Amino acid sequence: MIRKLLASLTVVAGVVAATPSFAQDSTVNVLYAGSLVNLMERSVGPAFEKATGLQFRGYAAGSNKIANEIKGKLRRGDVFISASPKVNQSLMGAENGDHVSWYVNFAESPLMIGYNPKSKFAADFKTKRWDQVLQEPGIRIGRTDPKLDPKGAFTVEMMTRAAELYHQPDLVEKTLGAPDNPAQVLPEETLVGRLQSGQLDAGFFYSTETSDLKIPALQPAPELKAKASYTLTILNDAPNSTGAVRFVDFLLSAEGRALLKAHGVDVIKPAVTGNGQAVPPSVQAVIDAAQ
Repeated sequence: MIRKLLASLTVVAGVVAATPSFAQDSTVNVLYAGSLVNLMERSVGPAFEKATGLQFRGYAAGSNKIANEIKGKLRRGDVFISASPKVNQSLMGAENGDHVSWYVNFAESPLMIGYNPKSKFAADFKTKRWDQVLQEPGIRIGRTDPKLDPKGAFTVEMMTRAAELYHQPDLVEKTLGAPDNPAQVLPEETLVGRLQSGQLDAGFFYSTETSDLKIPALQPAPELKAKASYTLTILNDAPNSTGAVRFVDFLLSAEGRALLKAHGVDVIKPAVTGNGQAVPPSVQAVIDAAQ
C-alpha cells in the first residue's frame, strides 16, 4: 500500500512539474510599445493564435519603461517591440546586460495631434492652427513621459521645433509646462482611453492610434515631422525562444504586414541592425521575402 501511494505521489508530482513547462512552451510573451495596444490585443495576437495554436500574452508600456524593467530584471519576455531603435541599443552590449543582439526595423507611424470630437475645443482645431488651440485657457492635454516613452520625447522635440518655426519662444512652456508636468504626463497605454472618455481634450498620438480608433487628428508641418520607428527582436534570455521565432515570423509575414497596414501603420522594408548572424534562419528568410 505504501509503495502504491508513493508511486501515485511520484506520478502526480511529475504531472505538476511538467505543467509549467508545457504552459511556457505554448505561450509567447510579447513586450510591446503601448501605442500598439489595439493592434496587438485585438488583431495580431488573435491572428497569431489562430495561425499557430500558440498563446499570445502581451504586456504594453512605454518602450523605455519596458527596457528599464528588462535591465533591472523586473520583467522577462520572449519578444520586445519598441517604438525607437535607441531603446534597443540601450539593451545591447555587455555593459547593458547583453539582452539584445539584433533588431529589425519593420514599420513607422508619424506623430499626430489628436482631439476629442466632443470637446469644446474641437471646432477650434478645424479653424485655427493646432499650436494656437493648445494654448487656449482650460484645454486639457495628454502626453507620455519623455523619460519612459519615445513618444513623450518626440512630443517635446516637436514642440521645441515648433517654437522656432512659429517664432514663439515660450510655446513649450505655454503648452507643455515642465517635461514631467503631472497634469499632462500619463502612461502610454491609458492615453487613448482618457481622450475617448472625455478626460482629455487633446493629446499626442501616433497615426496608428488615431487611424485605428477613428480619432480626429492633425499632422504638423513637414518641418516638424516626428515618427515612431517600430523595431522588434527576440530577447537573448527569452524563456520560449522557439515560440518567439514563430511570432516574429508571423508578424513579418505577408499576413502580419497586412494586419499592420489595416491598423494605420506604415509598413517598411524590414532591415536588421546588430549581429545579423544571430538572426534565426526562418526570420531571415521572411525578411528576405519582404524585400
